[in-house]
Amino acid sequence: MTYKVKVENVSKVYDLNRSRIAKLLSLFTMGHFYKEKPYYALRNINFEVQPGDSVGIIGLNGSGKSTLSDLLGEVTVPTSGRIRINGRSSLIAISAGLNQDLSGEENIRMKCLMHGLSEATINERYEDIVNFSELGDFIQQPIKSYSSGMRSRLGFAIAIHTDPDVLIVDEALSVGDETFSNKCIERMKQFQKEGKTIFFVSHSAKQVARMCNKAIWIHYGETKDYGECTPIVNEYARFINDFNAMTKEEQLQYKDKMIKQQQEKGRNEAVVKKYRRPLLRYIPAFALLGIYIYSFLAQLNFL
Repeated sequence: MTYKVKVENVSKVYDLNRSRIAKLLSLFTMGHFYKEKPYYALRNINFEVQPGDSVGIIGLNGSGKSTLSDLLGEVTVPTSGRIRINGRSSLIAISAGLNQDLSGEENIRMKCLMHGLSEATINERYEDIVNFSELGDFIQQPIKSYSSGMRSRLGFAIAIHTDPDVLIVDEALSVGDETFSNKCIERMKQFQKEGKTIFFVSHSAKQVARMCNKAIWIHYGETKDYGECTPIVNEYARFINDFNAMTKEEQLQYKDKMIKQQQEKGRNEAVVKKYRRPLLRYIPAFALLGIYIYSFLAQLNFL
């Protein structure tokens, strides 16, 4: 069977050294006075998804679930590895891609245009989008006045009316009321029957079990398990019960331990060694330096 999504040895590395002074200095020193601190948000992720699959993405906060959904939604790109998607994807996250200064209506039209819909098609689907969102007259108000639940409703309503082949739902149902969440789940099941692929990021093992036929458990940047949904969700539920039985201090100690392991595992690996700033990065700095030198020499009448 032809895959719908194929993730091949994907890693995502970030630089934890956020000192602006150090980074600015590195622009003029080719990085000699700037020490990067590479950190694996995701490490060597591999899985394949077939058309019609609904995949639950589960894991503790900070484990890399949203990073994976951003990669699948093409919001960002992998540091290494490759993601192949047969079709067009649409990411639904709280406020994802919504302009806070525009009204709900303006955001509907903007997002639909970004997904390649014509003006005529947008006009045909506009009322359906508004009705599904249940926002009523609030659709004319700026997004910045919306609650997180209202933004999530609008984002979901837009996405499901743009005919995506791959739907990625990142915690978008965690902020809405149960009635609306159930309506969204029923709509996603309809998508599933149409052979569309769904990725569903959620803290709720019950929602994942109800919605998905497969699950991937991301544990601090790595794949803990991937396969049929029920056994993985059951194992994850047992893990969560054990985790919740810990004291707050024990939970923090566990998280700190896992994060340190996450940092140490990739410290000497090839992908981190290749995580170097390209020479093109320094062109703006050299151009700026050249302008300053030119201006200085011009003032001295050397030019």
